[in-house]
Formats: sequence, structure tokens, C-alpha cells
Amino acid sequence: MRKLLVLSLVVGVSGFAQELTPEARERTERAHRAIEQTGPTPSEIAEQITAEAASLRPGEASPAPVARRNFIDERVFGRIERDGIPHAPLSNDEEFVRRAYLDAVGRIPTIEESLAFVQDADPAKREKLIDQLVDSEDFVHRWSYYFEDLFRAGNRMASGKNLFHFWVEEWLRLDRSYADVVRDLLTQSAKTSHSAPGALYFARDFVKAKDDPDTPDAEDIVNRPDALDEFAITSSKVLLGLNIGCFSCHDGAHHLEQVNLFSTSKTREEFFQQAAFFGNTRMVMNWENGFQVPTEYTVDDIAEGYPTTAESIVRVPRTGGSNTPKFILSDESPRPGENPREALARILTADIQFSRALTNRIWAELMGVGIVEPVDDFDLKRYYPSDDLPEGWTVQPKDPALLDDLAKDFQAGGFSFKRLVRRIMNSSAYQLSSKFDGEWKPEYGDYFARKYVRLLGPTQLHDAIVTATAKPGEYEAGVVEVGMARDMLDPAEAPGEVAEFMRAFGQQIRDEMPTRVPSSSMQAMLMMNSDVVLDRVKAQGASRVEQLLDGREQERITAAQAIRAATGRDAEEAEIQIAVERSLVEKIYRATLSRRPLEKEMAVALGELERHGDRGLENLQWALLNSPEFIFNY
Repeated sequence: MRKLLVLSLVVGVSGFAQELTPEARERTERAHRAIEQTGPTPSEIAEQITAEAASLRPGEASPAPVARRNFIDERVFGRIERDGIPHAPLSNDEEFVRRAYLDAVGRIPTIEESLAFVQDADPAKREKLIDQLVDSEDFVHRWSYYFEDLFRAGNRMASGKNLFHFWVEEWLRLDRSYADVVRDLLTQSAKTSHSAPGALYFARDFVKAKDDPDTPDAEDIVNRPDALDEFAITSSKVLLGLNIGCFSCHDGAHHLEQVNLFSTSKTREEFFQQAAFFGNTRMVMNWENGFQVPTEYTVDDIAEGYPTTAESIVRVPRTGGSNTPKFILSDESPRPGENPREALARILTADIQFSRALTNRIWAELMGVGIVEPVDDFDLKRYYPSDDLPEGWTVQPKDPALLDDLAKDFQAGGFSFKRLVRRIMNSSAYQLSSKFDGEWKPEYGDYFARKYVRLLGPTQLHDAIVTATAKPGEYEAGVVEVGMARDMLDPAEAPGEVAEFMRAFGQQIRDEMPTRVPSSSMQAMLMMNSDVVLDRVKAQGASRVEQLLDGREQERITAAQAIRAATGRDAEEAEIQIAVERSLVEKIYRATLSRRPLEKEMAVALGELERHGDRGLENLQWALLNSPEFIFNY
């Protein structure tokens, strides 16, 4: 584990500390501050949550043998077998169906979907369910929200975010090559909000220099060199999993040895050369009738290269150096006559690190923790085992060969996102139970010997509540109204209480990179007291509880018929009543937790109905929504 360190500001190296603006000082401090794990790492958090929460979910694991279904399993279980590591059994059907729906489409299954899967006797039903989910429109909506968070498609895109949203949905629906999508993000030019969705990704990283222009085309409203630096940093994090921000102000040597070994070998000049792939690119704010059109830009390529001595308003002054574009991982430059942005798109998408970064992100999203953590801070000097690692350092990936296999398979499959998700979800490694018999040791986590438990993300939790209670929201998404959080164009447009609820569970405005949040008392308070939950468990407004209560007469008829068929006599009123109440309890459990209640749970629930009548069913669903079993993905 890396050593603990908080780096101090090192502007004294260049002697320009007194020239920094307050914004520059803040950004510089943030760039130099090691986000060191003074607290637990993501893997340690996952270990702790899984150890505590997995035992709370009742039910036995599947007795089926754990088959090796693809190359992922060959690698995972081959390693487990080689090193004599015990592993969890397969998840049972109720555990699996809930997990699959949450991961693939961002919500829990309905009563009907859950029952249909559990009662299906087809031995290939898991593979068929995965295909059904991945090919659904729900899959498109769930993952478009994910990528719009990742690409920060928020207010900085202004009206263009609608165009960007539908563009993301379309390439997911068509399963377009992810490499081609990224080429668009890196190369498109035009008036961004109207015809070039890819260019919006670049334009959103503008750094505003002034309110009023001094040039006819208003080019000087944007500090172009600073904007190029910002884009070089954020695009490297997203597309390569590399944090190059720490050497955007100074060389890495003598500053980052206890943070990231790869960065110690990099210089500020190399950072300039990475940003120089956009050296000819401008983002010009549209200026109409003496007024700027905020966050509406034209992106073109008529500038004259990256200025390595240009003034900066957000970081330490530039001190010069080469502005020849060179890829940060290979020193490869554009071919003669090649557009530098197109060269970067070609070089970057062909590099194995591009495929590693995306497959590692999706592995983390589906498996609970990445093969490399943090997902946007690879240390390539610690990627493979080596005798050259300094004392106190270890290999960063849990299994570098597994991540390489995933990356190469992603490349071989034409960068198909749907194929990648299918690969992981169809593996037995993904389908293991979170339950583990025997003593669990932390080192087993590096083998993915059980499924990690994970707190539901903000949209997953909201949409699971909606599905459980059968009571969608009323949110605007462009010109249509939607009921699921995952279908909103921008979380910033969520109504007040919904926005507060989602922020507590980790939803950020899309000006920052998405991050995970730990569980907190605020989350517990909102689950117990927020109208996001309370209004939906009431027996009103066509809620799940109201539907079940309104259907009691049909339940009585069904119960009477079943008793007569089983006993040959007419049912007594008390028998019918208990049968109806048991059915209500079973349905509320199936709707909320995707499983049947245990007998001891049934007894408690029936007691609640006896004491409180119809209100008891509201109380029961409220309690189930507030259980760890609901708010975690097992």
C-alpha cells in the first residue's frame, strides 16, 4: 500500500507564488495535494461492507457447481485454484436476478419479472436474462446516465446537453464502437450546441478569461492555453485512467515519489506536449449583438500551436519548452500532414491503456471494486510485478493479467460496450454469492473470491424505490416527462427534495468527476424521513400498497378457490383472511426485496397487519425500504 503523504504547495520551485490569482492558487494546491488514503481504500471499504452486509441477506447460495464459463473464469478460478484460495458458491436465483437488473438496467425487477425468472426451469435462463437486459431500452437509459456523469454532461454544455444526451443514447442503442465514439469526442468541430455533440466534451472545459472581448470574434473571452490544459487532464483521467494533473505545474521528480511512481518520470514539458495535440484548436464563445451566448461555442482548428510561455490564470506560469505533440505513453507524434487531434484519437484508442481504463471502470461498476483502484489513477510503473519496485510499494492491480485479457478482448470485439457487459455478467466470477462460508481473509479479495456488496448509486436507489412502490416521479427531460431518475437529462434539474436525496447518495452536479461516497447518517435520515420514500409507501396515488389493498377482493376469491381445491370443502372466513394477508406480505417482499419472506419474517409482518390494519402494510414496506438488504446491491 502506498505511503501516506500530503504534498505541500511547491510554487516556490518556479519562484512565482506571489503572481498566482486566488483561483490559480486553489487549483494548484488541489493539483499538488495527494489524495492519499489516510482513510480506507475503495477495496478496504468494499471488504468491510461485504463482511457486514452479506450475512444480513437470508437465503442459501446455489448448490450448482461453479463452472468456468469464459476467459474471465479461467483467469479468476485458475488463480484461485493455483493458490489454494477458497471462494463463495454461486448466487441463488433471487440474489442473481436482483443483481442483474440493478447492474444492467439500474433498477430492481418487478414482482412479475422476479417470479418469471425464479420459476423458469431453463438451465440457460441466466444467459438469456442477460441478453434480454442488455438489448433493452432500459439498458440504454441506465448506461447513458452513467456515461453522461463520466463525461460531465451538465450545465456547461447548456442547451447542447440535450443533443449530447440523445447522441450518447444512440451510440449505446446501436452498440457503436467505443473507440469511434471517443474519436468523435476528440476530433469533432462545429457550432457545438447545434451539430457537433462530440465537440461539446472538449468545449465544456473552457476557462473563462474575461466578460467582454477585445477581438472581433470574441476569441479572447476564453483563456485557450488553460482550457487545453484542463481538457488534457480530464480526458486523460476518463479515457486513459491516468492522473496527469500533478505534473501540469512542475516536473514529477522529487515531488511524487510517494504518490505515483509513473508520474515521477514525467516532466511539465511532456504535459505540454500531450496538451499540444489540441494546440491548433480553439473554443470561441459565440458573441451576438454585443452579448455573449454563455456555454455556446464554435470549435475549430485554426490556432497556431500550444503556447508554452502563455499566461495562466489557473496554475503556475508556463516557463517554455517544446510544443510538438507527443503522446504521453509512447512519444508518438502526428504523421506528416495529419491533423493533431485526429492523430491523438488514432494513437490513444489503439493503446492498450485506453482499453484497460474502460474495462477497469466497467469491472468496478459491475463487480463492486476495480482491478485497479482508484480507477482514474493508474500507476503504470507498478502495473506488473518487478524487482525494481522501491521498498514499501506493491503491484497496483489485483490481477494485471486479468485486466490485460479484458482489454485485449475488448479490442478484439471491436470495442463493443454491450459485448463487454455481457462478458462480465456471464462469468461465474460475477455470479458468485456475496455470502462466504468459513473465515474470510482480506487477501482473498485480490482473487475476487466472492461478490462484493455495494451501496446503490443515487439513480439506482431512487429507481429501485420507484419500482418497489410502483410510483414513478414526474420529471422533465427535454419535452417529455419521465418517471425514473436515470431518464433525466441532467441531475441539476431534479426537483429540490429529489436532488437533495440523490446528492446524499453521491450524485454530483456534472462539473466534477463522479466519485463514490461512503454510507452516512444523512442517508439513513433521508431514507426514514424524506418524502421520496414516505409519499411512496402511502396507500394513495396508485402506489404499490394501494394496488395490493384494492386487489384484496380478488385475493379472497383466489384464496377460497385454492383452499377448496386443496381440501374439497368451502374455506372458512379466518382461513381466507390469513391467506389474503400472507399473499399481501409475500407480494410486498417480492416487490421490495425480490424474494419471499422467511417464516419468522412472515410472522412479524402478519403481527403488524393485525395491529395496524391497512397502515401495517405501509409500515412494512417502509421498514423493508430502510433495510440494508434494500439499499445495497448484493
